[in-house]
Amino acid sequence: MVSPIEGAKRQPEGEENAYHQYQRHRQARRQAVRRDRQEATEITATLLRKDPTITAVAVNYIDPQHWFAGGKSLAEHGTSTFWLDIKVVDGTNTKLELEAYLKAIFEAFGRLLGGVHEESYAFVHEVPAAAYGYGGKSQEFRFISGRLKAA
Repeated sequence: MVSPIEGAKRQPEGEENAYHQYQRHRQARRQAVRRDRQEATEITATLLRKDPTITAVAVNYIDPQHWFAGGKSLAEHGTSTFWLDIKVVDGTNTKLELEAYLKAIFEAFGRLLGGVHEESYAFVHEVPAAAYGYGGKSQEFRFISGRLKAA
């Protein structure tokens, strides 16, 4: 399994969450979706230091006849693919952490799905803390509240 990057930038105080949305090229059994979700959540917790207890995951399916890479459908390529889209708070991870994360996600989904097309994507969107949150509170609010409690 992947290991955290040494000398990684510390998270600001407060709860750090992540939202994953990923798409698979074919219908999957419930067990496969659970396995994929667990792997993505574990890699996110390990490499990006996001709390898995407040990480949300959504899974969408796209027929391989309707997913194109390099001008041909995945059915024509005879390969698997994925598109992982994750939102995290801006400035909470270093470039080295993001690089390691993207590599680990590609390797993990390659192992889980088998034979993934090179044009399989993972996007990490770094969102401003004031514009991102859950439970009606922004991550900026959580950060400031945590600092005030510590003072």
